[in-house]
Amino acid sequence: MDVARLVELNAAYARAIDNEKFEQWPELFADPCLYKVTTAENVAKGMEAGIMYADSRGMLQDRVSALRKANIYERQRYRHIVGLPAVLGHENGAANVETPFLIVRIMGDGTMTLFATGCYHDKVATDGAGTLKFAERIVVCDGGRFDTLVAIPL
Repeated sequence: MDVARLVELNAAYARAIDNEKFEQWPELFADPCLYKVTTAENVAKGMEAGIMYADSRGMLQDRVSALRKANIYERQRYRHIVGLPAVLGHENGAANVETPFLIVRIMGDGTMTLFATGCYHDKVATDGAGTLKFAERIVVCDGGRFDTLVAIPL
């Protein structure tokens, strides 16, 4: 798997969220897919529960629709700092990839705080057109405490 293409995929992911182009976010995933936000503690204990969970692109699109139309949350934005991806191996036509991240949350009043750090655990494969897609993205946050509702995808 070409690391430069993985960097581009992660950059597109961060741009979609950071620039509030949420409708572009599900398009980065295969269908079906798995998207889950969890904690390092849950992973270490073998606990599968997640803070956010979707197992299809349709569920990701529903998440975006809820963000736009139904959820009420304090105005906020994210800024992702994404590290370099490490390809850990290949399995069933997909690359197992691990990528560190840091997310700063910017509130409506301009206050900035460190929101989350962690690592993306991905399975990345190409679609029929040769485009890289996330078949699976498990967002493993280093800490398990969030001071607000996790409304926006990490």
